[in-house]
Amino acid sequence: QLQASGGGSVQAGGSLRLSCAASGSTSSNGAMGWIRQAPGKERESVAAVNRSGGRLFYADSVKGRFTISRSNARNTVYLEMNNLKPEDTAIYYCAARTNRVVVLPPPEAYGYWGQGTLVTVSS
Repeated sequence: QLQASGGGSVQAGGSLRLSCAASGSTSSNGAMGWIRQAPGKERESVAAVNRSGGRLFYADSVKGRFTISRSNARNTVYLEMNNLKPEDTAIYYCAARTNRVVVLPPPEAYGYWGQGTLVTVSS
């Protein structure tokens, strides 16, 4: 299971930190990532981290503003979001996959998904 938390409402320029706790079989998964879906839009991969936490991948739209990290000791992946913009408004999902990653995986490359957490950024 993947349990995401940390969403909320902020004004543009604000920050939020999302967390995703993994349990059961997903705790030993390889790469983990965050995917978002804005109203009326397709899902978009935002960030991913490999199993060791040493390789990070970001969508161009969030580079320099978002930071993904993971704690394998806590079976948790984080997404630190700074300088948020209204266009970041979306439901954010954490996901996991068993295969390693060498590029930012598309949403369909993940086999395990958590429930979403809503992030709303107002102007």
